[in-house]
Amino acid sequence: MHISKSQIADWTAMRHRLHRAAEVANTESRTKYRIIRRLKSIHPDNLLSDLGGTGVAAVFNGKKEGPTVLLRAELDALPINEDIELEYCSTTEGVSHKCGHDGHMAMLFGAAELLSKNRPKRGRIVVLYQPAEETGEGASRVINDPNFNQIQPDYVFALHNLPGFEKHHIIVKDNVFASASKGLIVKLQGATAHAAQPENARTPALAMAQIIQGLSAAPQLYVPLEESAKVTVIHAKLGEIAFGTTPGNAIVMATFRTHSKAAMDTLSERSLRMIAGIASSADLDVSSEWVEEFPATINDAGCNTHVRLAALENKLDLQDRQHAFPWSEDFGHFTQIAPGALFGLGSGVHQPALHHPTYDFPDEILPTGVKMFVSIVNRILNHA
Repeated sequence: MHISKSQIADWTAMRHRLHRAAEVANTESRTKYRIIRRLKSIHPDNLLSDLGGTGVAAVFNGKKEGPTVLLRAELDALPINEDIELEYCSTTEGVSHKCGHDGHMAMLFGAAELLSKNRPKRGRIVVLYQPAEETGEGASRVINDPNFNQIQPDYVFALHNLPGFEKHHIIVKDNVFASASKGLIVKLQGATAHAAQPENARTPALAMAQIIQGLSAAPQLYVPLEESAKVTVIHAKLGEIAFGTTPGNAIVMATFRTHSKAAMDTLSERSLRMIAGIASSADLDVSSEWVEEFPATINDAGCNTHVRLAALENKLDLQDRQHAFPWSEDFGHFTQIAPGALFGLGSGVHQPALHHPTYDFPDEILPTGVKMFVSIVNRILNHA
């Protein structure tokens, strides 16, 4: 397919404008309006806004009835300071696009622009800009929005740029592509006392230490060897900084990761049981809360075939990955409701890691992502 230098320059400028106006999850209003203005310029047949909060979807009809292919990008940035000098640095203090969602948005627009000028033989194309990916909230909110029924997809696709891989390489994996994860917040409540009289307190000090040890050991104790699981304790706090006080409360926070729902359910249930037992033996009240829940992203083999063939069509190097990525992506909610695939696009072997303060999306891979999306759509909607 032909992509002109002026188109690439336009998509690059769009990416830089989005980068300057970075917004964290659930606050993406400026980003939403920028996306709406650009989409209106290519005349979609239907334009939906405020899906699941700030989500935007544009629909482009084919020449006759057929399946609906949904392509997704993410609107949100991260609460990370930008530690790099750029002509287009983020103007939002403490917030920047350190996951490359600005690049994903620009690529999705580029694909929509090309497809809007050369409509498929059948079906519909939906380009969806989803809010709140980083917190795991956005995809499920979009899906549960009543207006999502207007764009109910038959196939779903997305990509993520991947530092550590050669630029322009396409990374695929059948079945589980990215791990399931969720956060656990455990609160322990006892009773304070003077530090000189700890016997009069109900302190969670030892219980907190036992829970940290128990959570760290939980994958080995509760998950079979053939499964993959991790628990990472990410925060703990005991009482207040007061040398005259025996603490009466504590908090422990941890992230759970698995490759399957069954393993996650077992790990979660057994861990809560372990925590309850420790709290009871220490005469403590305990409460727990699950947050930022990401299902595993499970790729459909047939959809991955479309990705592989699109890579070959565009003469791109293709890598089949043996193991699922340990990070999580809420695109897994979409692959639960329709066959789909999330694939990787290499963004440079020496590129700083995602979420690093010096990361910046490499503009030279923009046309590669555009070509992949267009080829995937054409394979599905132009081949009866």
